[in-house]
Amino acid sequence: MKMVIVAVLCGLLMGAEEFVPKVPRDVYLDPKDAGLEYKMQGEYAGELLGKDGGMKKIAAQVVAMGNGKFRAVRMEGGLIGEGWDGKSRLELQGKLDGAEVAIGGEGDVYQGKISAGIFAGETRAGERFSLMRVERKIPTLAARAPEGAIVLFDGEKSDELVDVKVGGHKMLFAGARTKRPFTDFKLHAEFLVPFMPTGKMESRGNSGIYIQDRYEIQILDSFGQKPAANECGGVYRQIAPTLNMSFPPLVWQTFDIDFTSAKWEGDKKIKNAVVSLRHNGVLVHDRVEIKNKTGQGKPEGPQPLPIYFQFHGDPIYFRNLWIVESK
Repeated sequence: MKMVIVAVLCGLLMGAEEFVPKVPRDVYLDPKDAGLEYKMQGEYAGELLGKDGGMKKIAAQVVAMGNGKFRAVRMEGGLIGEGWDGKSRLELQGKLDGAEVAIGGEGDVYQGKISAGIFAGETRAGERFSLMRVERKIPTLAARAPEGAIVLFDGEKSDELVDVKVGGHKMLFAGARTKRPFTDFKLHAEFLVPFMPTGKMESRGNSGIYIQDRYEIQILDSFGQKPAANECGGVYRQIAPTLNMSFPPLVWQTFDIDFTSAKWEGDKKIKNAVVSLRHNGVLVHDRVEIKNKTGQGKPEGPQPLPIYFQFHGDPIYFRNLWIVESK
């Protein structure tokens, strides 16, 4: 994936009356309102100069935790999904210091400062590094619905959905559900989670896509976290993604879900539901079996049910929703 600046929240509402959610003071839906901490947060990539003169690629994810606090995760090889070695994860705390962020301190495995889009510092062994803030382009963003697809929401069309609320920038607010049930399908969905720096764990941009009203693929601000079944991209509380491909909040992300329904003989299940998921274009679930309904999902059964774009109290937006039924 190329590292380019991604335009966030572009376009103006046309048609339907704009829906504006009420949000607390420490919840942000627009980068312009999110302040200095949001500008410092993000992904950084560059190189580390070894004491022998050799160079190696490293990267970091810097997460704003609110009240001037930060968490930085340094990785070897590059960003997740772009060269990361899959093992290294050096995590340190940081804090806002004027217009800069200080990460780590004396005696830590590394330390540095973030200023004007550059994260520079050195390791305990005296190796120097310099990383630049980057915003990655998602290859599946703005994917066009293929011929024969059912368009659920394209910014204006929403007649395939119920409980529709459309906000500024042609975005669908969480809470909608498909009118029709679905059995086997491929679903493309784009979503945006708010910036909630003081939120903890699942109180940080919580939503999900409930397949057949039964099986939840978790949506959450999981930027900088380890992959887990209750983090973004997880089959909720059952199966963790192989990688946490979450990008920072207020950046549009994509799910591409390939779902095969459970098989039944009468009221007896003879085969589990199967799902594959590409998060931001990277395969994080490869035909994994879902053993039972998840969370607050409806009980399993032979009848197909709709898809629910969950409202769980946080202001989550969706766009470019389309589905292709499998024959």
